[in-house]
This record gives sequence, structure tokens and C-alpha cells, in this order.
Amino acid sequence: MSLPEVLLWQKLRREPHGVKFRRQHPVLGYVLDFYCARAKMAVEIDGEAHDCGDRPGRDDRRDAALVAHGVTILRMPAREVLADVEAAAEAIVAAALPLHHRLRRRSPSPSALGEDLDVFHPTE
Repeated sequence: MSLPEVLLWQKLRREPHGVKFRRQHPVLGYVLDFYCARAKMAVEIDGEAHDCGDRPGRDDRRDAALVAHGVTILRMPAREVLADVEAAAEAIVAAALPLHHRLRRRSPSPSALGEDLDVFHPTE
């Protein structure tokens, strides 16, 4: 792990606001810097190497494959993490929270509650 990733992991591993992240997590054959499974959100910390050579194209193909499988991707420059790790961690958690809690906000179906409802069809 790079220095920005180590510093960020020190914040994210505490599960801020109940959001659990994994580090160096494999998804679809790619190793993600950080991953929140419940939110299906990947966090990639991009150093200068991500701007060189064929790396931008590889990142684009990787992102497209992940997005096609429902993964949201948040890319953050390493220099921003180094400048203010606390703000970077807060921004990541803020991005993950709505995704993380979307499943909890859904009301359970009536059948899950043990209720069988008759459905009214106005054309009958």
C-alpha cells in the first residue's frame, strides 16, 4: 500500500458512520484500493503513475468493467489524501453513505412481514 492508502486506511478501518471498508479487495480479477461491499463502491487512490503511459486507458477499461457489474467508483488523487487525510476520509464516507443505506431504506415486502395482501385490479 502507498503512503496515502495507509493513512486513509487508518481512518476507514474504524468503520465511520457504520460504513465498512475492505482494503486491497479483489473484485472481477482487479484489486481495489478500498471497497465497501454494502454500497458496492470502490475507492481508488490515484498517484502520478495513473497519468502515465497506457495507465489511463487501462483504468478506463477497468472502471467500465466494474460499472457494468454495478460497482460505483470513486477516484481520488493521492495528493488530496496527503494534503488532508481527514477531509479525504470524510468525502469517501459521505459518498458511500447514501449507497450503503439504500438497502436499509427499502420497506420490507408484505410477504416478508408474513402478510398476504389481496391485489385489487380495477379492470376486473
